[in-house]
Amino acid sequence: MVPIRTITLGVAEPHPLTAAIVRRLAQQLRAIAVRLQEVGYEVQTLRLATRPLLSDLATWPAREIERYGRELQEMLTEVEIAFCSLGPALVAQPTFPLERLALLADLLIAGPALSASALLASSAQGLRQEAAPAIARLMLRLARETPEGDGNFRFAMLACVEPGCPFFPAAYHRGPASLGLGLQSVSLLGQALSAAAAEGGRPLAPEAISAIVRRTLEEQLGPLADLARALSDEHQLHYHGLDLSPAPLGEESIVPALEACGYGLIGDPGTLTVAAAITRGLQSTTLPTCGYCGLMLPVLEDALLGRRWEEGRLHVHQLLLYSAVCGTGLDTIPLPGDSSEQTIAGLLLDVAALAMRLRKPLAARLFPVPGRRAGERTTFTSPYLTNTLIR
Repeated sequence: MVPIRTITLGVAEPHPLTAAIVRRLAQQLRAIAVRLQEVGYEVQTLRLATRPLLSDLATWPAREIERYGRELQEMLTEVEIAFCSLGPALVAQPTFPLERLALLADLLIAGPALSASALLASSAQGLRQEAAPAIARLMLRLARETPEGDGNFRFAMLACVEPGCPFFPAAYHRGPASLGLGLQSVSLLGQALSAAAAEGGRPLAPEAISAIVRRTLEEQLGPLADLARALSDEHQLHYHGLDLSPAPLGEESIVPALEACGYGLIGDPGTLTVAAAITRGLQSTTLPTCGYCGLMLPVLEDALLGRRWEEGRLHVHQLLLYSAVCGTGLDTIPLPGDSSEQTIAGLLLDVAALAMRLRKPLAARLFPVPGRRAGERTTFTSPYLTNTLIR
């Protein structure tokens, strides 16, 4: 069975959340997880996605928001929930006060269970160019003031990302309470594509890649989709669906699926074709879906992808090119710790401009690595991060 990376509960109640609300949400998450585990699914994490905190508390003084953040962290610790997204600062809105963005850094530094984001561009407001340096400053501060800079694992710039994605840190919520699942299907897709390529003895045609991905997911995930819908009804939740993005983690890598298709190693000519074909398959199933439903290429979460990056087969703008036809944008990209605010802001704007031009959701989760320069290796100890060369 495909592992479930996250069960994400969308929280209907506005901030400030009370201890009673958090306890009830944690009980719901655990009840849903138990039912899924009883039929054999591995459940890796339980997560809460809230409404945008800085919007709900727009009139609160900064010190009161910081106090609430500490209280929320205590509530989450008490119920043993390690992942809670506070939603995005809606900086694309021209009236959003950019000085308030620094509050997200304060909250993430003090709360290891908290994640957040900043919406730099949206189809409604467009792209707010002057907000990019403020987001870059936030990333640099998280690099300096959180252990190993891991605050940037819990923060991202978003562009054209709507509510309802179950994957963090992009997740946020709007509307009635909801349920969404994010999956880890990289091994499943790798096996299916490898078997098809071995049988054919030649590179798989793009339409064949898409068909294999679509058929494999529909066959394997149909029962999960039905059960998740039933659980949503039982708990009176809106059912968002499944995010079919084959999220890698450690040695569970997306690279074998890409390289099995017969176009060489990732980074070779043909990689863009394969990325587009896999994503087309992900987005053409008959399953109820939510979130990105695209190919994820997170350099610091995927051990083999990190090795390909270290070998020089990939670079940041190559990954940005692939994101034009696949999933999430620039994800867990290691940068020198002395990267300038201007450099980081430029990358954020590139991602946002691509999202606006293509009218698709993209994000940037960048890792300026504290104390490390270009040419040095990362030394992360987090179980969620692999290590590679900084370039």
